[in-house]
Amino acid sequence: MDAALDDVFIDEISFPATDGYALTGTLFLPRGAKRHAVLINSATAVPRKIYRGFASYLAHRGCAVLTYDYRGIGDSRLPAMVGYNQPKSLVGFKASMSDWAALDITAAVSWMRERYNTLPLAYFGHSFGGQALGLIANNTDISRAAFVASQAATWRLMTSPEKYRVFAFMNFVGVPLVHALGYAPGWVGIGEDLPRGVFLQWADWVSSPRYLFDSKLPALANFAKFKGELRALCFSDDPWATRPAVELLTSGFTAIKPEVLTVKPSDVGAKAIGHFGFFRTEHRDTLWRGLAEWIQGE
Repeated sequence: MDAALDDVFIDEISFPATDGYALTGTLFLPRGAKRHAVLINSATAVPRKIYRGFASYLAHRGCAVLTYDYRGIGDSRLPAMVGYNQPKSLVGFKASMSDWAALDITAAVSWMRERYNTLPLAYFGHSFGGQALGLIANNTDISRAAFVASQAATWRLMTSPEKYRVFAFMNFVGVPLVHALGYAPGWVGIGEDLPRGVFLQWADWVSSPRYLFDSKLPALANFAKFKGELRALCFSDDPWATRPAVELLTSGFTAIKPEVLTVKPSDVGAKAIGHFGFFRTEHRDTLWRGLAEWIQGE
């Protein structure tokens, strides 16, 4: 285990998904007493390293924090048999967004719950990471859930003209390209490469009026099982996770009354926040502190 600055220990780990697939993660631990456990769940096509600063901040405040990569993403992508440190091709790799929830996120929740069974377990979700809370059967193990820019991402609830660009890209560029190549290449502007099944399910949801709620996934029944507290942040300059889209997602949690908060960049002295800006270190004493205090019940 390596000692990091800011009174935080950082350890690179591996743990099995529910089907045994090896997932890679990073554990952030405080040097002092652990008071809370927090699982950070990534956005689509986003590697866990994006959340390193925020995870370290939470650990500094006394939280045991786990970040990890879904299968096919970042360090949870299989290495190539030849070449130095090259990832294996995603052609033929079997995975979907619902697999990420049922196999990977479910296992991460269980791993944290078992390892830190005396601590309250909080769930942090960015974009898809928040959506998945409603799909996992063990969301009853979560005491508090914090969403950042997490929404029912139907193109219809995005801002103009972005929503038309997203619709056109998904249907007229992304889907044909995925069928042709066998995977979604990151160079088209989506972030990391994505497995074929992940992108096609994502495109189907984005094209549906109510996003994943229009699918016939049996796992949708798990939305109603969550009975913890839920706070969802949306940002006024985020073209994708608009307040109506965030409210549509949180409306699925029918057993509770989620709290949805809209933040303007000017509220925290910033020029822009958007879909990813929350994770910039400049927000350490504003957005980070506010959400950390809520996660820890302070």
